[in-house]
Amino acid sequence: MAAALTVICNLLDSAEVQIPPTIESEAFWVAYTPCASQYLNSVQLTLEQIDLIKRVIRKYRNFMHLVTNSQDILKVFKQGKMASMVGIEGGHGIGNSLGSLRMMYELGVRYLTLTHTCNTPWATSSIVESSKNNKMDYVGVGLSEFGKKVVLEMNRLGMMVDLSHVSTQTMRDALATTQAPVIFSHSAARAICDNPRNVPDDVLKQIQLNRGIVMVSFYADHISCDGKANVTHVADHINHIRDTAGVDHVGIGADFDGINKTPRGLEDVSSYPRLIAELLRDPRWSVDDIKKLIGGNIIRVFSEVEKKRDELQAAGYQPQEEELHPEYLRGKSNCTYSFD
Repeated sequence: MAAALTVICNLLDSAEVQIPPTIESEAFWVAYTPCASQYLNSVQLTLEQIDLIKRVIRKYRNFMHLVTNSQDILKVFKQGKMASMVGIEGGHGIGNSLGSLRMMYELGVRYLTLTHTCNTPWATSSIVESSKNNKMDYVGVGLSEFGKKVVLEMNRLGMMVDLSHVSTQTMRDALATTQAPVIFSHSAARAICDNPRNVPDDVLKQIQLNRGIVMVSFYADHISCDGKANVTHVADHINHIRDTAGVDHVGIGADFDGINKTPRGLEDVSSYPRLIAELLRDPRWSVDDIKKLIGGNIIRVFSEVEKKRDELQAAGYQPQEEELHPEYLRGKSNCTYSFD
């Protein structure tokens, strides 16, 4: 992991993600493990990623501060530091275990993307819509009953449910299940670019009712279906989400440094002012609207998720005790021990 720490520290000095002498911003640092680790050591790798993220934050403590609640974000802003939060990208990172999910929360994880580019035994990924030959991990689409328990346990914990990367049916099932607002951490509008990684209009309308947020990714292939994207294309996605879901339900989720193809004019974090200037060409956008877009909306969602957690725990909701049925793991290459 020492080598990995060096790589991350080099990244922080790279072109896409830089730490200037003073900075007031917020960022989620993502614990990601490849889909190939599913049924193997994905939980161990996820824990190592969380450890790495927290060590990086400590190394750069003069510029960054670990944040685990919504109230501290603005406090860290006022200190001139980056409010740094932890997310997990891919439900395989919890190893089909609600106990693992709870322990990830204790370590500071504040959102979980239900899938990455692979199905889990309890949720389908957008990959099922982009590949006719994809082999399903279980019969059916969307969330299984265990998947719904995962969502409800996240509600009880106060962990945000992230629906980027999931299939359309998983989006709909999660929205029908959750008791708290959800997020799309890095997606765009399917009406503009018909890609299964993007959010269809019926789901955008549900996001408004749910009081959630769609944060627009800068990955060029999801912004323009021919892959030739620029600042105006990104603004088009933001405006479409605003028009369909409302200005309170859109944000920016660029996905630096998780992408290798950016829109022209949005190559790194220094280019954000270009996007804001593009949006301000439209008289509908006020300064207050821009504040919501660049951070206010996600802070509000985070706060409402915490409020629902407090309500559920005050009402006596207990941890979910269910385990994934062994049938869903039949034939997988995992090495596990199960208590009788």
